[in-house]
Amino acid sequence: MSVRRLLGGALAFLVAGAVVVPATTTAASGATPAPDRTSAIEARRVDSVPKPAITWFDCSVVTPRAACGTVKLPLDYDQPKGATTEVALLRVKVADPSKRLGTLFVNPGGPGGSGVILAASAREFLSPALLARFDIVGVDPRGINFSDNVRCFKDLGAQAKALGPILETPFPTTAAGRNAYVASAMAFGRGCSSSGQALGASMSTAEVARDMDVLRRTFGDAKLNYLGFSYGTYLGQTYANMFPDRVRAVAIDGVLDPIAWAGTEGATIQPQTQRIKSGEGAHNALLKVLDVCKAKGPDYCMLAQLGDPRQTYAEVISKIKANPIVFTDEDTGEVVFTIDYAFMVSILLSDLYNPDGPMFVDWDLTGFAQMLEDPMARKASTRATALSMQARLAAAKDSDKATKAQLAKAGARAGWAFPYDNSPEAFQSVLCTDSRNPSSARLWPYFTASAERTAPGFGPLWSWASAPCASSTWTVTDEDSYRGPFTKRTANPVLVVGNYWDPATNYAGAVKASTLLPNSRLVSSDSWGHTAYGTSACVTNAVDSYLIGVKVPAAGAKCVGDVQPFTEKIDQEPFPEEQLRSGASARSLPPVVAPVPGAVPRR
Repeated sequence: MSVRRLLGGALAFLVAGAVVVPATTTAASGATPAPDRTSAIEARRVDSVPKPAITWFDCSVVTPRAACGTVKLPLDYDQPKGATTEVALLRVKVADPSKRLGTLFVNPGGPGGSGVILAASAREFLSPALLARFDIVGVDPRGINFSDNVRCFKDLGAQAKALGPILETPFPTTAAGRNAYVASAMAFGRGCSSSGQALGASMSTAEVARDMDVLRRTFGDAKLNYLGFSYGTYLGQTYANMFPDRVRAVAIDGVLDPIAWAGTEGATIQPQTQRIKSGEGAHNALLKVLDVCKAKGPDYCMLAQLGDPRQTYAEVISKIKANPIVFTDEDTGEVVFTIDYAFMVSILLSDLYNPDGPMFVDWDLTGFAQMLEDPMARKASTRATALSMQARLAAAKDSDKATKAQLAKAGARAGWAFPYDNSPEAFQSVLCTDSRNPSSARLWPYFTASAERTAPGFGPLWSWASAPCASSTWTVTDEDSYRGPFTKRTANPVLVVGNYWDPATNYAGAVKASTLLPNSRLVSSDSWGHTAYGTSACVTNAVDSYLIGVKVPAAGAKCVGDVQPFTEKIDQEPFPEEQLRSGASARSLPPVVAPVPGAVPRR
């Protein structure tokens, strides 16, 4: 969220648990306003679809009590008896059915993230209380991962040729690089508007919300229970506004501003990924790290040993723009690795995705400063640094590799095997089908120049991501996508969770969503990293209590993350193990999927 100096005051609930208010709290007049109704058109679309048969197979190899399935759902809900698309899902059942409250759908974000893999990881990040009361269901949204795949190119070779400039750099920094990126973005749009058109035209978030409503009914739930992270918050908001009277409990964490994401008729003056102000959120989070570093001083922050942290950062940017850090092989003189401005920004963004991010920023910026100042330091760390940087950028893709391999093996007979990696198309097809964007990719250099001024480095990184969505080349559309309103009154409150220092989903998005939804409650978290669930008992208990009892925290609820920057003296140990924790809980954090391809999410 555009990180602002926000809201002081005492905590509304303690680490031990939240102060909660029943969801049935009435207005001052004593009357509870009636929820808005699902429109007759939407009701007809989803309710006319018979409960689909799910083809199940055992996949408990990845987690106990897990079953995987495939289900055929309408490609176009205006033609419920027409063409279908196959969607993959994974369900983890409760241990004791007598305690079951219902089904909890989960989504990790992206767009393009795998709900199947998130559900397979449920035991690692969800509380035992939730696992004891809900069957956990993760769905791979249509076109994505184990579901029928959208494909914009005939093979990986054609994909690599078209998308090379996009996939090889976080964002272009030279005139030649920008021209190549624009050409690649245009090729991307044309490919997905031809080869990828049939499925791509049905990949808007609204279609996924319709799928989720049909599956909700299929599993026997009268109303929806949902926990969504990052982009998954847009799915939650879309469902809540399309089916407001079908909401039991919808919790969204790391929230996108829905109006900025979808765009209004007059919003095409800016790219979608510039409108959501993620770049400003990341930039302000970094500045906050530098300010805390200065306040804590050189005993706690290495960067403060080099002088004023903001000044050092400005010098690093200036030097690395002029002379990128080039690592060469000592024996052959061959270039092994290069850290330029764009790569440095992507590394810092990946740092900020973690609750421990301020410490990683400190280490990396100190290292960059030293290497720029001292060629010998660069030479001494050549191989180690190159391998470390490469490994960290690969972490996001590798982290779920074993789980995905196990699932693919278990589901081979059901068709769960796709040698073509469609992750670029999966991300872009949802992004572009959901939103309004400027007409030509050739305009993006002008927009990103503006983004560089408001959020140096991070602004261009985010803004360039939507260049393939330019409307003159990405011509495939979904006439049934949802563009608002986002102000429907739901049957039960929606829980909105926002993190002040989130570098991906600007805190302002959570404020906006909670303002738009008349029956919602905002929980704010003074914490680090992308999303807040699992970063403190305060947030986690608030979300768990809400999902189980449909009770919301008191108005104005605020939490503080367990991991705060620079609390240990740096001369105690080089890397104190306790500083590397990801919250007080023994559980891991949810494997949230980064909204920008290539960024490294936390684990």
